[in-house]
Amino acid sequence: MKKLLLGDEAIAQGAIDAGLSGVYAYPGTPSTEITEYIQQNETARQRHLHSRWCTNEKTAMEAALGMSFMGKRALVCMKHVGLNVCADPFVNSGMTGVNGGLVVLVADDPSMHSSQDEQDSRFYGKFAMIPTFEPSNQQEAYDMMEAAFDYSEQQCLPVLMRVTTRMAHSRAVVRIKEAAREENPLNYNAKASNWVLLPANARRRNDLVTAQQTQLEADAETSSFNRLSLPTTSLTSEGERVPLGVITSGIAYNYVMEALAHRPNLSEEEEPNVSLLKISQYPLPKRLVRQLLDTCQRVLIVEEGQPFIEEQVRGVCENANILGRLTGELPRTGELTPDSVAKALGCPEHHTEGLQATASVILPRPPQLCQGCGHRDVYIALNEVLLDFEHPRVFGDIGCYTLGFLPPYKAIHSCVDMGASITMAKGAADAGQWPAVAVIGDSTFTHSGMTGLLDAVNEDADITIIISDNLTTAMTGGQDSAGTNKFEAICLGLGVNPAHVRVVVPLPKNMAEITRVLREEINYHGVSVIIPRRECIQTFKRHSKVKKG
Repeated sequence: MKKLLLGDEAIAQGAIDAGLSGVYAYPGTPSTEITEYIQQNETARQRHLHSRWCTNEKTAMEAALGMSFMGKRALVCMKHVGLNVCADPFVNSGMTGVNGGLVVLVADDPSMHSSQDEQDSRFYGKFAMIPTFEPSNQQEAYDMMEAAFDYSEQQCLPVLMRVTTRMAHSRAVVRIKEAAREENPLNYNAKASNWVLLPANARRRNDLVTAQQTQLEADAETSSFNRLSLPTTSLTSEGERVPLGVITSGIAYNYVMEALAHRPNLSEEEEPNVSLLKISQYPLPKRLVRQLLDTCQRVLIVEEGQPFIEEQVRGVCENANILGRLTGELPRTGELTPDSVAKALGCPEHHTEGLQATASVILPRPPQLCQGCGHRDVYIALNEVLLDFEHPRVFGDIGCYTLGFLPPYKAIHSCVDMGASITMAKGAADAGQWPAVAVIGDSTFTHSGMTGLLDAVNEDADITIIISDNLTTAMTGGQDSAGTNKFEAICLGLGVNPAHVRVVVPLPKNMAEITRVLREEINYHGVSVIIPRRECIQTFKRHSKVKKG
């Protein structure tokens, strides 16, 4: 059977067909579509596979570990910065090991299309001593899911699978199985001595996992996903090397193959006189790397993200002539492109001058809050009120409302990570800043803001917190928000004075009331919470269509 699938969808279908029992995730571009596909898949529905959104990536990772503990296969999905959030259970999962197969899918975002940074999650896999898989196309992504689950259970370790934006959001035809594998039965084989990380247990596990690395590398050497291709034409004399070797991985492999197919002076019958190593399973297969280096005068390393392979190859072969991101043949930051790879290989570039010229005369259109969005009314009211103060500071957070930094609002002064608005406002207040205002969304508040609010309550910090509640996780497509209809109860439960938990409806007709409430709470010297609540205009439109239909 064949299907036209996004990379994310191929991963999801592969997980279902590999006998998945549950997916755990917090929405984050470019990983969101994996969970959404499983939520809508008929086989997943028939099997009642778990697919509800989690409050954050840490809770997702821990719940997936719990499912693995009971012998079932679990998938946990996130974007790269989400791996930072769940780093504690992720790294420790290498120490506990697994019972049922556990795959941690991380979608990196080179060029930061919708992210705060450009990190490369492969470093996490190496750091945690966990095997890492990296598909180069949609078919491989589908096939790798079964291989990853099998390998996880074989080695009793979680497997990290890393994709990037272009891999996640491009489509291809994928051959899929006619029927999904049955789910694992419950089993009680998990040994408490492995899962209770008291120092005595953890030291024993650390020795075992460290010793296991030799086997993981040996498996990478023979993996069908790692392929070494040497020129088929014989060398002119013994010991002579071809001019160029290429080591590549992930989506970049496709750019390399496309460029090599258009090398100058190459007839249709000839093969590129290039040694090529494609790496899709880690740890780094050092023997294959050395074998390639023995056949070429210099090697170009083409990888999406940071110079993860390049740095390791330099450590393995110090005297080799190694080129890549660190030496300037490829850009140090941002996504690779077919053109940048072709240029580095000395191949003809695509004729994009016309496109670039057209782009240069088109005025950029920065993102903006939707017409009718409740966040607009919040910022209009907040800006009006803050004119009364000499040096107000507003600490923002991750969500649609981060666009309040841009004109015409220019309303926030920081946005660092999920939940940072409340704790940064508290820190500013500790330094003597007043007024210190935090603006955070509903989903972000339950993701990472509640603990910051508890810190603020415990010290009675002089801050005003605006939880801008649009009843959804809007920025990633309108998924359910974990705290919907619970925010007042959460704030009261964390100890906020009931008199200073205020709810307003952000509409232009209510501007007088909103500004009055803001003034009152900013001038209250303690912790106050204002909840502007109105449904996201996009989900409102969708819900209205459903009702009419």
